[in-house]
Amino acid sequence: MADTLTAGTAGTAVPQVPRSVPQVPGSVRLAAHAAALTLVPSGLWRVAIALGWDSGFTDEFLHPDNFPGPESFYLIGLSVLAEAFGLLTLGLIHRWGEELPHWVPVLGGRRIPVMTAVIPASLGAALVTFITVTGAFTWNGADNMGAPGSPDGFHYWLMTACYLPLLAWGPLLAVVTVSYYRRRRPGRGR
Repeated sequence: MADTLTAGTAGTAVPQVPRSVPQVPGSVRLAAHAAALTLVPSGLWRVAIALGWDSGFTDEFLHPDNFPGPESFYLIGLSVLAEAFGLLTLGLIHRWGEELPHWVPVLGGRRIPVMTAVIPASLGAALVTFITVTGAFTWNGADNMGAPGSPDGFHYWLMTACYLPLLAWGPLLAVVTVSYYRRRRPGRGR
């Protein structure tokens, strides 16, 4: 958080220390950035398919003959949306996750109630963890990579490597959410 400056004696700038704000630990900052980055490999994999890369799928939707084409917008949109959700994790470690920026119409400058951020982040962490862990344990099932038309060999392992980081997204988001709550919870003098 940037300090503000006020005029001091003899025209020197004296830092004006804002109200006491607990600092975000470095490990939590690292976890927040890692959470946002866990979505990048799978997003790049989908974008590559959307641009015409042959991912090894032979099923109807992901068949290489469909790309690039109208289906490309779905894959790119899904990747952008997923990354946007991942980037929201950064709000839990930055000022814009505690107070709405002043440029926001009507509500700008208002503090964000703690539970307004904690509840959706907690639900998101639980849901993402459930989906990714369930998907990992059913990866070779008939509904996933074991389905007819799914990639095999190199393409299988590349897709697995691209989706593997998603297993960390939910737990990392949970760690950052707990830290956010502890830092901002009522009774902290804020």
